[in-house]
Amino acid sequence: MAASRAKKGLLTDWWLSIDRWFLAAFLILMLGGMVLSFAASPPVAEKIGLEPFHFVKRHALFLVPSIAAMLATSLLTPRGIRRMSIIMLAGALVLMVAALFFGMEVKGARRWIGAGPLTIQPSEFMKPAFVVVCAWLFAERSRRTDIPGNLFSIMLLGTVVALLVAQPDLGQTILTTAVWGGLFFMAGLPWLWIVMLGGLGGAGILGAYVVFPHVASRFDRFLTGEGDTFQTDTAREAILRGGWFGQGPGEGIVKRLLPDSHTDFAYSVIAEEFGIISCMALTAIFAFIVIRGLNVAFAQRDTFNRLAITGLVMLFGLQSIINMAVNLHLMPAKGMTLPFISYGGSSMLAVAITAGFVLALTRHRADNVSQTDRLMERTLAAQAV
Repeated sequence: MAASRAKKGLLTDWWLSIDRWFLAAFLILMLGGMVLSFAASPPVAEKIGLEPFHFVKRHALFLVPSIAAMLATSLLTPRGIRRMSIIMLAGALVLMVAALFFGMEVKGARRWIGAGPLTIQPSEFMKPAFVVVCAWLFAERSRRTDIPGNLFSIMLLGTVVALLVAQPDLGQTILTTAVWGGLFFMAGLPWLWIVMLGGLGGAGILGAYVVFPHVASRFDRFLTGEGDTFQTDTAREAILRGGWFGQGPGEGIVKRLLPDSHTDFAYSVIAEEFGIISCMALTAIFAFIVIRGLNVAFAQRDTFNRLAITGLVMLFGLQSIINMAVNLHLMPAKGMTLPFISYGGSSMLAVAITAGFVLALTRHRADNVSQTDRLMERTLAAQAV
């Protein structure tokens, strides 16, 4: 009986403290992705000899544990999130190393580990954990100058970038580095460091262009329009054909020509069948999550919470921007999923954990107050007495 009351109290406290706007936005995206999978995935399944709703069923299969993971993670305290992130980051890095030697090779890249009937992409789980751990390191450095948090974060970034480049995965490398740079800036990065790191980033992109032929090919095709631009051209054609209100559910024709219509180019399928209005509404939801996240983050008094929320919504927002920009032919193809919308078990579960972290850190509770603030409040209260 006591356990039942405790459980009821925990759920009641969760419901009263959760940011319901965030919760609603995440659930809308998750359920919307399920609905949109009916439009995007059947042509791909038929093309490779599978039954039409193969990817729809698997999307639904991944959706249930993803919602469960998001809700379970949202119950954690900031300390619990740090501990979970350290464990998840360590596990992801080990699996990323293992993928280089024992992983599945797809289109010349080794990013996946086979686990029975499932395929895991460890780098997806690395991203939210990396953001939280770096936020913690920066927060500790600002609290105690004798702790080399900045140095540890730079070493951690170097390790992550080295593993991503070895796969190779330039898109995830750029995304992870950009989010880390934003966190470092939020933590009080001097302008000299900004110039130096910006120069290193530019040199890294130039080096990737020189070293990796597929990177050079994508940049050349984007800049000149020459070569194999079938996917991006077809995606743009699908968007134009959809017009303002789309051709209607299941009426898309151009989508049947897209090999990756259920993953990288799901946004184009939405445009063709549901119209530009639907794409604008979807974009508005992503923008709402980022803008609200930044507003909530800046109101936090705890440095770790502020940095972690900022980094997580940056990760969510930048990944969305990259995917949509590729669909609109505003940047070279990156092979990056649209959070909660594109098909992909590892991506959906990892983004759900990211959403759970955001929900947990933005809850209205006393442990959002920093230890320094608590000590100051106690001191002032003692003086008043």
